[in-house]
Parts: sequence; C-alpha cells; structure tokens
Amino acid sequence: MRLACILSLAMVLSASAAHAEQNTVPTLDNQFDVCTERPLQPDWITNIDTRDANKARLIQQIYRAQSMERIVEAGECSCETRFPGWAAAEQVYFERFASADRIELREAISEYSRVANELRQTAKPICEGQGNW
Repeated sequence: MRLACILSLAMVLSASAAHAEQNTVPTLDNQFDVCTERPLQPDWITNIDTRDANKARLIQQIYRAQSMERIVEAGECSCETRFPGWAAAEQVYFERFASADRIELREAISEYSRVANELRQTAKPICEGQGNW
C-alpha cells in the first residue's frame, strides 16, 4: 500500500513537472502585447557568438536604461518613446564598451541594469496610464 502511494505520487509529480515544462518553453516569434511594431534588435546582437553573450546582454541593458530614461524625461510612453531604433544604444556600446574585457562588461551590465530598474519605478506608472506596459 505504501509503495503504491509513493509510486502514484511520483507519477503525479512527474506529470505535473512535464506539463509545467511544456508551458515554459519560449517561442521565437516576436508577438508583443503592447507596441507590436517595435524595432527588433540588430542581427549582430541576435546572432552573437555564445562566448560574447555578455556583449549582447550589455547592449540590451543599455537600450532598456535609455528607454526608461526617455519615458521619465518625456513624461509619456508612446511606442516611439519606449521602443525607438537601436542606434543610440549601439553608439554607446561601440564608443564605450566594444573593447571591454569580461569584468568591465559585467560591471557595466550591472550598472545599466541598476539604472534601468530605478527608472522603471517612475516609468512603469506612466506607461500603465497610457496602456503601454
């Protein structure tokens, strides 16, 4: 009886885990809930070599911080404000971090993430009020 209960429990848990795993598989289509026409990140970021993943992460954090900053400064959250092209983020990356080593990249990622998260506290309510969050 005890063995039967343990086996039943194991089957339920493994089925639940398999179901949960199926529901967390990311999709590769770029369907967004808001600002559906946002510019995609440049191909060089999407196709960056695995060894250079920190470079891609950094430029994404630069873009995110710039986005939050624009929203806060403008006091509005249009799609153009929140999701402009990537040129400004690329410029910062290439001017300041293109030759950075791994430690410098990690420090910069941390700093841009911190800035974006701080600005997010002000930007989010602005965007929510305009239906763009």
